[in-house]
Amino acid sequence: MDFIFRDAVETDVDDLLLLENQCFDGDRLTARSFHWMIRRANASLIVAEQVGKLTGYALVLFHRGTSLGRLYSLAIADAARGKGLGGQLLQRAEQQAVGRDCAYLRLEVRPDNHAAIGLYERNGYRRFAQVDDYYQDHAPALRYEKRIVEHARLDSRPVPYYQQTLEFTCGPACLLMAMKALHPARLMDRAEELQIWREATTVFMTSGHGGCSPQGLSLAARRRGFAVKLLVSVAGPLFLGGVRSDNKKQVIRLVHEQFCHELRTCGVETLPNRSLNLPRLLAEGGKPLV
Repeated sequence: MDFIFRDAVETDVDDLLLLENQCFDGDRLTARSFHWMIRRANASLIVAEQVGKLTGYALVLFHRGTSLGRLYSLAIADAARGKGLGGQLLQRAEQQAVGRDCAYLRLEVRPDNHAAIGLYERNGYRRFAQVDDYYQDHAPALRYEKRIVEHARLDSRPVPYYQQTLEFTCGPACLLMAMKALHPARLMDRAEELQIWREATTVFMTSGHGGCSPQGLSLAARRRGFAVKLLVSVAGPLFLGGVRSDNKKQVIRLVHEQFCHELRTCGVETLPNRSLNLPRLLAEGGKPLV
């Protein structure tokens, strides 16, 4: 009979503890730890069931701002071993990590856990370090890693290179390259580079020319027929720190407000304080400007 996989819920904790005690002699997760992982942790706890009984779990931890996921624990009931459950749990752990923007999955394993080492190595994990005095009994840990996102699989569309011609047109140059990758017939030249800068600039700085805001670049791409989604970590206007004059700051704020109003008017989705799911965007054929 096939295994059923799902996210763990708090009513699973008693069964998870039984499995933990069956599989590990030390370094066990406690009931409090399981409750935390299910309710509040930046983690994914996947359980496997067969005929209504919990037969295994995989726990993956995530770290904001990094592309690394960590397979913290994987356990399989004695009655379910030898049926391919370990590989299936590992596959689902990797899928969860990819969905959280992870490019790599790492794990630690005891040197004497030959079954687990064989499982990981068969599934493409490579050993890259040893950590001494890692476990409660002072045993070392072998550290393994696997790249779970491949560039070729995510993005087979080449991005041509365009060198910005002015020191303040880095944003327009990036947008030109992204648009060219999506629509190869588009031209990339200085005239278009400057036109995009004119559309996206925040007008001026303390000295020299103004930089381009993400809102302005989004509007420039939208005007050229591209579907745009804007993810921002800062709600207000950029570049204010480089401007001393209150009058100039007011102008930058006004331009920012106008950009935001235009984005709302034309239906561009703006998502504040959200992580950028690069693997998913690339898989869907997008070209992110970061």
